[in-house]
Amino acid sequence: MRKAIPTIFFCYFSMLCFGQAPQQKLSITRLTGDFYVYTTYQPYKGDLVSANGLYVVTNNGVILVDTPWDTTQFQPLLDSIQIRHHQRVVLCVATHSHNDRTAGLEFYRKKGIQTFTSRQTDAICKKTGSKRAQFTFKNDTAFHVGQYSFQTYYAGAAHTHDNIFIWFEKNKVLYGGCAIKSAEATDLGYIGEADVTAWPTTLKKVKQKFPTPAFIVPGHQDWNSLNSIDHTLDLLKKGK
Repeated sequence: MRKAIPTIFFCYFSMLCFGQAPQQKLSITRLTGDFYVYTTYQPYKGDLVSANGLYVVTNNGVILVDTPWDTTQFQPLLDSIQIRHHQRVVLCVATHSHNDRTAGLEFYRKKGIQTFTSRQTDAICKKTGSKRAQFTFKNDTAFHVGQYSFQTYYAGAAHTHDNIFIWFEKNKVLYGGCAIKSAEATDLGYIGEADVTAWPTTLKKVKQKFPTPAFIVPGHQDWNSLNSIDHTLDLLKKGK
């Protein structure tokens, strides 16, 4: 698959407290057609870690999947979308309860954007004091905005007990969030709230339900491989 070249709209630079060189805070890369992966960054265990989200430009506004991890990038992301596409974000769905998915929910709700999570995610956010969405859904749900439709799918516990997958049938885009590790990942990352026993079964259900994705977007690192689900299964088998 071709290697995407990031287009950086807003390069705000800062010196990290542990002495690294200045780093970009927001990058946006075209995935295919009207689909774009946006990436923000946060220091984690001494390293600068990327977190991917997705947005889709429709005739009736922009669909946002997950929110920036870096809280300083909530507005710059909206500004970037407006400048490039002359569209505003109208809907945002977060795929699980961690801050790299939900941190911007309240900010975007106050901007008039409809924000959604599953009821399971909302219950966890309420318990942990994390940001919550304006609306919730109980079961797998289809959304329609402009010329695009997508469905949410809960296959079971994995990285967290509430993680969901997003599937755009027309374009065969599977967004896995943190339940899918990048093909370049060397370990499973944070597993403090994971169910590593159920995780393989969950991913096998996803492979069965969506057997021919054209693109798979993991929650972190590179998204240019269709081997990311199998790679995650290998990491789980090795106990990494």
